[in-house]
Amino acid sequence: MNLFKILIIDDLHPAFFKELETISGLDLQYKPNITKADALLEIPLYDGVVVRSKVNFNQNLLSNCPNLKLLARAGAGMDNIDEEFAKAKGITLLNAPEGNRDAVGEHAIAMLLGLFNKISTANQQIKSKQWLREANRGIELKGKTVGIIGFGNNGQAFAEKLKGFGVSVLAYDKYKSNFSTDFVQEVDLNAIQTRADVISLHIPLTSETHHFINADFVENCKNEIYLINCARGKLVNLAVVTAGLKTEKILGACLDVLENEDLHALNSTEEEIFNYLISNNNVILTPHVAGWTTESYERISKVLSQKINFYLNNSI
Repeated sequence: MNLFKILIIDDLHPAFFKELETISGLDLQYKPNITKADALLEIPLYDGVVVRSKVNFNQNLLSNCPNLKLLARAGAGMDNIDEEFAKAKGITLLNAPEGNRDAVGEHAIAMLLGLFNKISTANQQIKSKQWLREANRGIELKGKTVGIIGFGNNGQAFAEKLKGFGVSVLAYDKYKSNFSTDFVQEVDLNAIQTRADVISLHIPLTSETHHFINADFVENCKNEIYLINCARGKLVNLAVVTAGLKTEKILGACLDVLENEDLHALNSTEEEIFNYLISNNNVILTPHVAGWTTESYERISKVLSQKINFYLNNSI
């Protein structure tokens, strides 16, 4: 019997291998330290590849992988994979959005509470021996209306974490319907823009969602808003965010992701925007770690290996 050869080009938790070690006919090659250049040379030789973000599986690469049958991403989003082209070539695509949903939900809550209670600025002030109580008077989450855009794994997890805070939760998802619960009200996008005090993004990055938060979106919001983005940086036009912060149409922003996350390769416009964001006390920034916890590292690997196991048991 021919072996099904899978190349793993990024770091995975040991739980991944435990799930697959009993499958006969499977050859796993674990090369988490392989360079991008070497990975591009080896990928065409394999039946399957497991990746995080090291390689962009565009049409050019996929066209040169005649043996590729399985492409699995150890994460939630698939934006480094041309999904439509891969599917047209008959390649099975797997990911693990279930693995980091709770991490993302908790991180979004933490950022929002940190912003409302001025945790970051107060912490820095006290470390500088400034005891400024009135300057750090916070606001409460209770009584606010939170609008969730995208109600997949991460959007649902964020909604679950909001229980107990005394908020109203609205959710919009273009590709889902009939998902209202006793806590979450399904609405259209206009209702989010009309009623929400806080807007949180939980959608994938596609050509359709690029700069989803743009000048028109912000202008159509009835209330001054707080914005949370723990999804993908290019969902949000940061020039619009800085403009909104200056006019106080946007009261604050929690950004785990940025349009350009290579902070040493910003162009002059990006540098100007970045400098404004880091100087604004109403902005909290984290380095794309919303789904990056000790637990999610293991859970993502385990979920993905279970899906690969199912695929292999039905394919080889």
